[in-house]
Order: sequence, then C-alpha cells, then structure tokens
Amino acid sequence: MSTATRTSAETIELFDKYVIGNYRRYPISLVRGDGSRVWDAEGQCYLDLFPGWGCNILGYSPHKVIQAVQEQVARLIHVPNTWYMEPQGEFAEAICTRGFGKAFFCNSGAESLEGAIKLARLSTPPEKYKIITFENGFHGRTFAAVTATAQPKYHEGFGPLVPGFVYAPHNDLEAVRNLVDDETCAILIEPVQGEGGVNTPAEGFLQGLRDLCDERGMRLVFDEVQTGMARTGNWFAYQTFGVQPDIMTMAKGIAAGVACGAIIATEEVAPALRPGIHASTFGGNPIAMAAGLATVQTIEEEGLLDNVNRMSERFREYFEGLQKELPIIEEIRICGMMIGLDLAIESTPAVKKCMERGLLINATHDTVIRLLPALNLTDEDFEEGCAILTEVLREMAEEAAA
Repeated sequence: MSTATRTSAETIELFDKYVIGNYRRYPISLVRGDGSRVWDAEGQCYLDLFPGWGCNILGYSPHKVIQAVQEQVARLIHVPNTWYMEPQGEFAEAICTRGFGKAFFCNSGAESLEGAIKLARLSTPPEKYKIITFENGFHGRTFAAVTATAQPKYHEGFGPLVPGFVYAPHNDLEAVRNLVDDETCAILIEPVQGEGGVNTPAEGFLQGLRDLCDERGMRLVFDEVQTGMARTGNWFAYQTFGVQPDIMTMAKGIAAGVACGAIIATEEVAPALRPGIHASTFGGNPIAMAAGLATVQTIEEEGLLDNVNRMSERFREYFEGLQKELPIIEEIRICGMMIGLDLAIESTPAVKKCMERGLLINATHDTVIRLLPALNLTDEDFEEGCAILTEVLREMAEEAAA
C-alpha cells in the first residue's frame, strides 16, 4: 500500500524542474520501507540488498531508532558544540568502548575524512604532510577526500588537486615502503575497499602498514566509513584483521541511516584536534547521537554480530556453488556483509534486470556486483534475493554465450 501523495512520474517532474540533475536516478519514487523491503509510490515492493548504499544497516524503519529519534526531537533538536549534551557523550562512550580512543563527530564520510587528514598532519611534525593512499580506493567527494581517492575518473575537471597525496598499488607493501620519505605523515586505507570492488587485504598487508608507520613515525588511518559498525562481523574492521589504526573514520551506517559521521583517534593523537582548529556545526547533534546509540543497542540486543557472520557464510557457500555452474563469476569476495561478485562481463545490466524482478543491488568497478545487506537480513530475504540474482546471472550468462 502506498503512502505517497504524488505518483512517481509527478515526483520525477518536480525534480526535473527544481533539483540539480547530478545524480543518475532510477525512475522510481520510494515512499516507505520495513526491514529489507521498500515500496514505491505505486505500491510496488522491492527487496533491497543494498539499502541506503550501506547506510541502512538495520534495514528500513528500525523500531528502536525511530523511537529514540522521536523522543529526542520532542526534547531537543539541535545544540551547538559550545555546550555539553548527554546523547553525544553516551554515543561517544558506546563506540569508543567497543573500539578505542576518543571521538569527534561530524555529518558524513567525506567530512570525517577531511578531519582525519587534518588530524594526521597536525599530530606529526610540520615538515610531514604527504599521505599515501591506494589505487581503487574511495574516500569521498570533497576536495581533499577526492584527491585521496586514487581513481583518475574522480579527478577529471578538478585540477589542480590538493598537494601531498601519493598513490600505491593495493596489497603491495614494498611499493608503499618505496614511496615513504621524510615528508610522509600518514598511510590512509580502507581495510576493505568497497566502491573499488570489495577488495580485501592480503595476509599480513595491514600489519605491514602498521609496522611501517611505527618505524617511520607516521599515522595509520583506516577509512571505516563502509566497514564500521558491525559490517564485517566485528564492531570495526580493524578488529576483524587484528590491526589497530591511530585514526579511524566512520559514517554511513553508524546511526542506521540518520546522517552521522565520526573520527576516532588514540589518546596520543586526539589532543592535536584542539579548540578552534576544526569544527562541525551539526556534528554530534542530539538527533544523530540518539539514533547512533539506539543502533548500537539494537545490534547487541538482537545479536546482529552473530547474524552477520552466519549470513556471511551462507552467502559464501551459495555463491561458491553458483560459481561452479556459471563461469562468468570469476571471483567471490566476501567480508561479513560486504559481498562482491567479480564477473567476466559488465555487471551494470544486472542492476536493471534485478530491479525489474523486485530486487535492488549495486554494480561497481565495471564488473563487480556489490551487495551490502542489512545486518538483520532474514533467511527468507536471503533465499528470495539469491534466487532472483541467480535467475539474472543465468540470463546474462546465456546472453554472453550467444
């Protein structure tokens, strides 16, 4: 049943007139959701295995988060950071005691990266300013974050870029070592590359970066915007790989879809972000903090870390079986609820074919089908989603063979 007051066509017409067209949008207007399912203005239901581009880690309309936001809105909508506020302290405690260090709050992943870049430079000697990042990584759309993203397609039209960033091949420790000089202040990496195709680190690679940073007095920065908040089966991906960074960025799912970002820094590094040197007007606002705390509570109360690990194995077993049938699946890359199927053919057609059958997925890096299911995905949703995707992949395999 639709709750919309406009049809999808009417909403699209409104956008055409008044909204800058910088996004490629599908011709659907979504109006409500529940769990891993979402409905459009015409009442069509979709199973979403990529909800909110990874932001909706509890699916759509999680009860505890809704309740927390409603109660907070009724008390206090916004407080500037010139005052203390209980929700911010409580959420900081929640994420730092499950991780490490101290927190700074902002509103998005790119904003958290900007702060982390400043903090890496501020917490090392002034002659150190270079930051090493990795090919096929993705760090955001603001100027420093897009420069940190070592993919030329994101740089087009924006030169000259921010100075000080150098790029290394992923999983090549020797190449990184050769790039380090006396002006290098940090190494910045996604523990699992998301937009780049769900690329996982080679055995010992992250530990090698940790050792190199310790040897040369540099900061190790983990971009956990996509991997953080239980996505990999632990609270944070650094725990999954057993390597702790000096600075960690988070956003996307940490408040279950409410706009929120954060930087976590060790006790040693955090004091460099001193008063007057960095700020965020809406960062740490009471609504986002209440939503974030409710997200943590939901993950624990519903045993979602265990569900992530259980479902991760189900996806692995299923797709490994399917790979034996369909040679177009060249590689399966899975870390918790981050799933990448690297195809021998272009992956983009799968998105439209699945959508036509009521399933929402993502395609990235030309050939990779990417899934970021909600942490509370049910067995029923798993089976339905895999059945639709299998039907689509079989069809694509037949078309490729024709």
